[in-house]
Amino acid sequence: MRLGYNTNGFAHHRLDDALHILAELGYQSVAITLDQFALNPFDPDVPSRCAHVRDLLQRLGLSCVIETGARFLLDPRRKHQPTLLSEQQSERDRRRDFLMRAVEIACFLGADAVSFWSGAPDATSSPQESWTRLQKECNLICDQAAKRNVRLAFEPEPGMFIDTMAKFAKLHALVNHPNFGLTLDVGHLHCQGELPIAEHIRHWKDALWNVHIEDMRRGVHDHLLFGTGEMDFPPILAALREIDYQGGVHVELSRHSHDAVETARRAIAFLAAMKA
Repeated sequence: MRLGYNTNGFAHHRLDDALHILAELGYQSVAITLDQFALNPFDPDVPSRCAHVRDLLQRLGLSCVIETGARFLLDPRRKHQPTLLSEQQSERDRRRDFLMRAVEIACFLGADAVSFWSGAPDATSSPQESWTRLQKECNLICDQAAKRNVRLAFEPEPGMFIDTMAKFAKLHALVNHPNFGLTLDVGHLHCQGELPIAEHIRHWKDALWNVHIEDMRRGVHDHLLFGTGEMDFPPILAALREIDYQGGVHVELSRHSHDAVETARRAIAFLAAMKA
């Protein structure tokens, strides 16, 4: 496994500076959250920016995944909207277009995967409508990703339509595509009582392409710095070693950007001690 950090925890830094800092701290991977000032796929100069970031990642010895969880990139007034579940086809198209652009960026950078989630359904949509829409959209994105040899890592997220591992398992079977795998946020499992976490790691070892890690408390979806929650990390890291997981284990602390450098420093010190 390669210890990594999500750039959503460096929201006040230029992407170049964040990459330099993370490499200096000893991180080996970075989860790049596409956003207004971090490889915005809608910027006209994104090809040249991607070339620059690719070269920088190579010089710094960083692997990467592409994350698509920017809060207000697609709609400045509505957090995480539109989604693949939106009632209006035009809004689903906008989310899919964004994810297709993410696939292109991932291909250019040689990223391990593109990570994404379902979003929350519209109040007027039935569960069956949401399943149908999501399966269709995921298959369309998978087909495009396969052409670019890019893996898609879907993340179950508390508060969204696909929030549990049981729902992910159903979606995984429905999509049934070799490019469709899993982003596992171990804090989400603890939050929702989906324990033991190590068993989920073992069960999904063949489709596990991205890992998010942070501390958390039962029943509260709040990403916490290590040591301030309730989680037991040695069994989690032991399970990742047991399955010979080769991808990034990315710290996700988006609400700690006000103290990004010290937070990242403390996080890698904690994980390195646990990993040893």
